[in-house]
Amino acid sequence: MFPPTALPAPAAASSEAVDDLASPDEAARRLALLLASTGEGIFGIDMAGRCTFVNRAACDTLGWRTDEVLGRNMHALIHHSHGDGSDYRECDCPIFNAFRRGDPCRIDDEVLWRADGSAFPAEYSSYPLFEHGEVQGAVVTFVDISKRKLAEEQLRASHDQLERRVAERTSQLRELAHHLEAVRETERKRIAREIHDELGSLLVALKMDVHWLERRVGDSAQRDAMVAKCHRMGGLVDTAVDAVGRIITDLRPSILDHQGLWAALEWQAQEFQLAGSDEREVRFRIFVAADVVSPEGGLAIAVFRIFQEVLSNVARHAKASRVDIRIDVDAPPHPVLYLQVSDDGIGAPDEALNDARSYGVLGMRERAAQFGGRLGIASAPGRGTTVRLVMPLDSGPRQDGSPVAAPPDDAPREGTPS
Repeated sequence: MFPPTALPAPAAASSEAVDDLASPDEAARRLALLLASTGEGIFGIDMAGRCTFVNRAACDTLGWRTDEVLGRNMHALIHHSHGDGSDYRECDCPIFNAFRRGDPCRIDDEVLWRADGSAFPAEYSSYPLFEHGEVQGAVVTFVDISKRKLAEEQLRASHDQLERRVAERTSQLRELAHHLEAVRETERKRIAREIHDELGSLLVALKMDVHWLERRVGDSAQRDAMVAKCHRMGGLVDTAVDAVGRIITDLRPSILDHQGLWAALEWQAQEFQLAGSDEREVRFRIFVAADVVSPEGGLAIAVFRIFQEVLSNVARHAKASRVDIRIDVDAPPHPVLYLQVSDDGIGAPDEALNDARSYGVLGMRERAAQFGGRLGIASAPGRGTTVRLVMPLDSGPRQDGSPVAAPPDDAPREGTPS
């Protein structure tokens, strides 16, 4: 191997051959052959920007003959305008700046112009040309990148089409999920009504029959035992009635349909407080601005189910000694609900909350997004958890199933206590 700046001398050559190789005419011939053989367009310019040499590839690409290019100002000839047709000032030309400022460049986002007036995307480079340590001009190489740009455009179009298809499919899946949730809620409501009407009525009738038997036990020797038996049967019936009531409430709280969302949220918070241990402190506050109509239908169900899921997670996982629940609703004409549940429990790492298998969290976020809302969770191991729901109350899901824009997550204004 030889150093980059050194050239090996011929091992055996006559003095005539050495003189022939070193002659200026032979060097010029070989340089002309090299320039003519390369596939890239190459031309040189002097300090005035006039063409001093140009190779065949450059002339073929530009559509000019060699004699038509030599001595011409190359900026005015092939670089006079931007791709949109606007004027390209010579003082801004990167090609000329290579010898004017000594700034070499490599550009791939501009166009050059052909002799027939058409433009083509080009990648070009311009480097200062030195002689005896002085800049004498610049040498420019360029290549037509129309095919590359076309391939990039096709790739970009394909990517955009793929994104549109993914967005459409996501929208369809959201709409399907919303439909399935609506069907599920309708079925829950139907089952709860049937359990209440059928099984509830039977249990009440059975309770009345047990009381009737208790009052009519005739055999005094068996009376005490029969009365005790009736009491136990009555207790079992009471337990069954309570269980049926709990199942009905889990399926579809009647308070949500009869008294509205605000009452249902307050009732759920009270149930959460009653179901907890005496060591857990629960603080609940709700402020609803005047003239805010309680939402109904799917929006009310979504808010209520999210609240249920949050409290259920606190009860099962948090091991908290204090839970703060705050609900605020802005005033019309664009009311927004802010629901926040904070606890001082064990917390959870971000990986657990963002895990693809955290179906409870995913379900809450999807419920919120379906109606333009946003669910945020801030948590860390040993530092508790805060869940915040921001939900606009004057909008429903779009027809295509995509979520509407969520409101800003700023501090709510307090209204009239509910």
